[in-house]
Amino acid sequence: MEKKYNVGIIGATGMVGQRFATLLENHPWFNVTILAASARSAGKTYEEAAGGRWAMKTPMPENMKSMVIMDASDVEAVASKVDFVFCAVDMKKDEIRALEEAYAKAECPVVSNNSAHRFTPDVPMIIPEINDGHLAIIADQRKRLGTKKGFVAVKSNCSLQSYVPAVHPLLKYGVKRVLACTYQAISGAGKTFERWPEMVDNLIPYIGGEEEKSEQEPLKIWGTIESGEIVKAASPCITAQCLRVPVSDGHTAAVFVDLEQKPSMEEIIKTWETYSGKPQELNLPSAPKQFLHYFTEPDRPQIKSERNLENGMAVSIGRLREDTQYTIKFVCMSHNTLRGAAGGAVLLAELLCAEGYMD
Repeated sequence: MEKKYNVGIIGATGMVGQRFATLLENHPWFNVTILAASARSAGKTYEEAAGGRWAMKTPMPENMKSMVIMDASDVEAVASKVDFVFCAVDMKKDEIRALEEAYAKAECPVVSNNSAHRFTPDVPMIIPEINDGHLAIIADQRKRLGTKKGFVAVKSNCSLQSYVPAVHPLLKYGVKRVLACTYQAISGAGKTFERWPEMVDNLIPYIGGEEEKSEQEPLKIWGTIESGEIVKAASPCITAQCLRVPVSDGHTAAVFVDLEQKPSMEEIIKTWETYSGKPQELNLPSAPKQFLHYFTEPDRPQIKSERNLENGMAVSIGRLREDTQYTIKFVCMSHNTLRGAAGGAVLLAELLCAEGYMD
């Protein structure tokens, strides 16, 4: 792509905002020109505002250290300096919805990591390899907002990225029901072990709101556009248990799937390994060359060896076998702040640019 886009990061000081900063440091299409956060950070340099709680394993980008943080609530000032923004703010949901729509109405598209708009009927919730067709709803959203360019698009919950990509290619076999138990890293809560020492040698069998998201969001992803809104799919039935585990990065899921058909294990593995989507077709900069990787070793995938596969943007699968209660069971894993959060949002933005929605 010849055009370079000037972009902003709203919520730049938080963990996902920091991840956006590292991913965009040398991005071939996107040039970070604005960093914004809450009023308490506004006026400080990025290094002053976030340096003391920098949570990434890579250093703060040199070209962003001296950038002065803008107040995220100063919508017109921020929007006037960028082509679009990434949003990862820590606010109440109604405040996030209002802020993101304010940017959209200022003709500044928003690619959001937040959950606030995931169930707004005309806001697309995208896993780029799975439901890129839902971008068509943006035309209806623009009519509602009264905008020519502005809109909001969101990525799904990070835990979904560990198992929905593996379930999706199996829909052709008639997926009737899914049981998913997710084992989620502490970075999903915006924490490190230094900030959350209680998680060392511990497991918490509860993550507020997570099970509802894991059970309902896939149905919107698999839904259809009807009369200007995305209508959730009626099936499959999904039930989930979500646990917080002492892992820094990487969400794992134990998945049980009931199928109408009875494909062989070899056929299922081939289905996974050959599956690709629009990002691979368009050769987007952040897209993994192979979306789904299957591991034949009985003790894989593992967090340490697989979470950074294809720059953390691939999904790893293993331990496929028949089950006594469901048709099959398997284990999946993905990097929650890359594929599941900031990386997934960057890939979504690349898709939106490639398909002309940012112009």
